[in-house]
Amino acid sequence: MESANYSMDDIPDITSTISLENQIEALLFVASSRVSTQQLAETLGKNTQEIYAAMQNLEKRYEENSGLRIQWHAGKVQLTTAPETALMIERFLGLEATSKLSRAALEALTIIAYKQPITRPGVDAIRGVNSDGVIRSLLSKGLIEEISRSEGPGRPIIYGTTEDFLGYFGINSLNELPPIEDEVENGNNKLLKE
Repeated sequence: MESANYSMDDIPDITSTISLENQIEALLFVASSRVSTQQLAETLGKNTQEIYAAMQNLEKRYEENSGLRIQWHAGKVQLTTAPETALMIERFLGLEATSKLSRAALEALTIIAYKQPITRPGVDAIRGVNSDGVIRSLLSKGLIEEISRSEGPGRPIIYGTTEDFLGYFGINSLNELPPIEDEVENGNNKLLKE
């Protein structure tokens, strides 16, 4: 079977019947992973400024009254469900809530999220215990990833959070993490004391 190759001339002009926001929405709906604004611009024959402006309008529309959200990470965008719909979707899909994290995993994940990039010995120093097991668990769940290796002795792996981390907690970027300064006043913040 021959594969079909289409040029922009072969695609019917839908700009008169479908808004740019809705065209973007359709592309994000069928995308299997995050896409860049450049990819959207090339596909739709627009410049990235037009795409970005339309994305902002789409984002506002979703936040006002929709079960969908736009999620940004590392300059790419994805269509996701609203965090408040998670339990309903799990029930509908018959998913068990097996993705709960242990207290130790949450502690290590918090350290990595706020201190990234960080090595396992760095996490161990803050937690005061060995973190091998929880790091493996977080890696297997796709919440953290190996970014690179340190130039220090033994060249330990440097970790950071992933796009799945953002999705798991229903946030669009690390900037949406709650500030950790709030706990410092109570003397409970080991992250900033180190």
